[in-house]
Amino acid sequence: MTIVCAAMLALPGRTVTAAFTNDVLIFLDGAHRIASGQLPNRDFHTALGPLVFFIPAAGYLLTGNLGAAMPVGMAVLLLAVMPALIAILNSRLHPAIALALGGFLLLILAAPINLGSPVSLLSFAMFYNRIGWVALSLLLVMYLRPRERGVTGEVADAMAAALLLLLQFYTKATYGLVSLGFILFMLTDARQRRWAAASLLLTLVAAALIEIGWGGTRQHVEDLMAAAQVSGGRDLASLVRSGLNNLADLAVFAIAAGVALWRTGSLRDLLFYGFCVTAGLLILNQNAHGWGIITLYSGTAVATELLVRLQAGRDRGAAAGRPSLADGLPLLLAFLLLPPIVHHGAVLARHAVLAAADAGTSLGLPKLRDLRIPDPADSPDFMTRYHESIESGGKLLLSLSPTPERVVVLDFVNPFSAGLGLRPPAGDSSWLHWGRNIDANTHPAPDVMFADAKFVMIPKVGINSLPLQQLYGPFISRTFQLVQETDAWIVYEKRQPRETMR
Repeated sequence: MTIVCAAMLALPGRTVTAAFTNDVLIFLDGAHRIASGQLPNRDFHTALGPLVFFIPAAGYLLTGNLGAAMPVGMAVLLLAVMPALIAILNSRLHPAIALALGGFLLLILAAPINLGSPVSLLSFAMFYNRIGWVALSLLLVMYLRPRERGVTGEVADAMAAALLLLLQFYTKATYGLVSLGFILFMLTDARQRRWAAASLLLTLVAAALIEIGWGGTRQHVEDLMAAAQVSGGRDLASLVRSGLNNLADLAVFAIAAGVALWRTGSLRDLLFYGFCVTAGLLILNQNAHGWGIITLYSGTAVATELLVRLQAGRDRGAAAGRPSLADGLPLLLAFLLLPPIVHHGAVLARHAVLAAADAGTSLGLPKLRDLRIPDPADSPDFMTRYHESIESGGKLLLSLSPTPERVVVLDFVNPFSAGLGLRPPAGDSSWLHWGRNIDANTHPAPDVMFADAKFVMIPKVGINSLPLQQLYGPFISRTFQLVQETDAWIVYEKRQPRETMR
């Protein structure tokens, strides 16, 4: 299943995005920056982990095509995660449960869509959330004790858990912190303590080695803290809304967990199910999607497996042989998993078909020819104008002589460095989302933000260019001079230092 999903992503060699184009451009800009020799948090600011940019960079390195960077990078990630997925599910779940949950998690990871979006809104936007959910959900399955114990199995468990921890910490740290809490909880299980402790040690060693090569951890933490100051707070009302948006899944999970607790009477199990709900809700409340507490699905699978073992007499003796509510849990799990499996399978198939057919239109930037926007007539009017402004901005830059380099775009994201193959500036931010990672009180200093910039592009049709102009406009006016203005863009060039008077 993993190989098929990876092939469906990689073989067409194109990216189709029907929503959140500006978000997808963040990752392609990051891939271009890495290909140009920059490193996240060392050469540009970002609150996202470095893997968010190295994954598309791997796709770009393998294909030489930015339009293929995201699907090929995700295909590589699928293959990298496959050994951990097989080791965890095969050692702890019955084959039917393992196949159902494994297929579900694979499709969540592979399908290019923001969780909860309809099939038509294809996009690799916020793909790091899908990575975090899948890695955390796999770790939660490790709550189950392996059906067979052995030194080899414990080594495999430690390596798999360390891989999943690193994957989360270096994509989006909130998932990593939650998973770290779960591993610490697993240290209280005497029969699984060794692999849990070993996974923490492996993670620390790997993180130290990564820091030697990367050297961006301190700046990454500072960027995380800055973003948290802007958007870290959530009120009780938003938490309630998250619960209501997932009420059906919560109800099914409550049934499965309740039946399992009725049969096992385990306090540890109660704490585990509580962790699945609490951690899942808290993470969802920090995300930009309404549906998708994926930890509920792995928690339901764990409850089902525990009762299947109990019924079979593998852990606590055979049941009395009379029918019970527990007999229906596998069917309940199947009905829980089937709709999202069908939904995300349809998404993956739709992306593969549209990408293979070269459907839609491009943004008009030479290096992003294979980033396709299907049915632009169906896009919201603002996004249509936003796409058109990117094309006109690219033509404007190419009309200047010589072609500019080190361009900073005073908006959500810079599409031109990657789209035109320009040398990127250093010291700026990979994206500027007003109210999310930047505001009037928390923002990069102007003399840092524009220190390496040679040109500044200010859009008249932008995602959040107006508040950014209010913030940085006075500095730009003092430090840069107007070069050209069109209906869609204003272009500034850095002023030359005055010659010293003799």
